[in-house]
Amino acid sequence: MQRTRVKICGVRTREDALAACSAGADAIGLVFYAHSPRAVTIAEAAAICRVLPPFVTPVGLFVDADASAVRDVLSSVPLGMLQFHGDEPAAWCEQFHRPWLRAVRMRDSVELHQVRQQFAGAAALLLDAYQPGVPGGTGAAFDWSRVPAELAPHIVLAGGLNADNVGAAIATVRPYAVDVSGGVESRRGVKDAALIHAFLAAVRKADQARSAEQSGVGQ
Repeated sequence: MQRTRVKICGVRTREDALAACSAGADAIGLVFYAHSPRAVTIAEAAAICRVLPPFVTPVGLFVDADASAVRDVLSSVPLGMLQFHGDEPAAWCEQFHRPWLRAVRMRDSVELHQVRQQFAGAAALLLDAYQPGVPGGTGAAFDWSRVPAELAPHIVLAGGLNADNVGAAIATVRPYAVDVSGGVESRRGVKDAALIHAFLAAVRKADQARSAEQSGVGQ
């Protein structure tokens, strides 16, 4: 069984990046959106990337940025993936020649099969709760039952996740990956190493339960 990948988003310091890596995170998110309390500068992001071990992917988050601004980041920060949270069309997202995630705010009218078709070039859809005027990081969850089972391998699940509910989220959606930010913070924008470790432990526990369930079905 394929394990659930984990991205710790909104990392602002090298210490928090290393805490995420030591806990077993697969990726860290660097926010290049000035209005976010988790925003980093290009210099800060470059310093964080320098301490990352092999096979941990730095992901850059943008919200309706100018293409030139994205390229400025890429010229100094070795991002392995991009994440778009605004109204960027698919063709625009493709121009940077990096794997990319399309964030989807799960308002009532969203039909995920249609969105997946529209953004077929995306590595995955990152699903987040909808809150008017907020592009992401709301700290709220949405109704996980809205995610079609056949799309699960193409889903990064976000929105209000923490160590207490991520197990239920994985059991319900069975996503390729989960993404957490506020759920591993001691206060807004400040990561907590103990909460990061607890979150990763909860993901591993959920994967073990899922593996045991599948083994039982085969007997």
